[in-house]
Amino acid sequence: MGTRRAHSYFHLHLVSDSTGETLLTVTRAAAARYPKARAIEHVYSLIRSQNQLESVMRDIEEAPGIVLYTLVDEKLGDWFEKKCAEISCPCVSVLDPVLNVFRSYLGVPQTTPRAGAQHVLDTSYFKRIDALNYTLFHDDGQSPSGLSEADIVLVGVSRTSKTPTSIYLANRGLKVANIPLVPHVPVPKEVKTLTTALVVGLVASPDRIRQIRQNRLLAMQGEQDDSYVDQDAISDEIAFSRKLFASNNWPVIDVTRRSIEETAAGILQLWRKHKEALETAEHERAP
Repeated sequence: MGTRRAHSYFHLHLVSDSTGETLLTVTRAAAARYPKARAIEHVYSLIRSQNQLESVMRDIEEAPGIVLYTLVDEKLGDWFEKKCAEISCPCVSVLDPVLNVFRSYLGVPQTTPRAGAQHVLDTSYFKRIDALNYTLFHDDGQSPSGLSEADIVLVGVSRTSKTPTSIYLANRGLKVANIPLVPHVPVPKEVKTLTTALVVGLVASPDRIRQIRQNRLLAMQGEQDDSYVDQDAISDEIAFSRKLFASNNWPVIDVTRRSIEETAAGILQLWRKHKEALETAEHERAP
């Protein structure tokens, strides 16, 4: 089978009775290990009936490939696996190994399964919505007077991924503001007086920032000050930002070779340590 799959692309069928986010995350992580093979994704979400699954099966027959699924209904899952086996398509329920470990370790069967159970409108859901609203309202230095409500404040020069990282973290339920560092423009005084928020400095190599800025100018087809893409000017901006971060003892993350997810993971590690420090200090102050 290995030689038969040696071509540069393959069909990847993702079948879910919910949104399909779990499948997309898992499969893209796996596909990244095979950079020479391009996955042509076919995503089928909210598949909860026999008729829907039969329609999906017809699509798979027309474009055979790898089939991954998350179906709570065991009868649908069994039927689906049988049909895929008949046309020699590998078919895997991606959550089964994880559920088996849970069942074995906890010693109890899972409760009555329900499709999309992870997407209930509970307190956690509304916390994420509230965090997202806050983050959008405090993007790019807006409303500095509300920074005291932030969990995390990101600071950095233009094109250091502040906004997408902020939104990613907001989806984790954290209120995140971001502050751009602009040459000759002082940082809002509110940033330096924060007592509970974690302030993180983001930096990148001058080459990387220059490349991103040039691409942005081309996309916008707009005019900018030459200093915006000047290598020396960008180097000065980065040097200034590092000096600012050091003088305020703010942790720094270099985003040059990091994806948004990797940057966010680093910030979350800092956030957990920051929370622990705050809780320890509060406990020591308690009578």
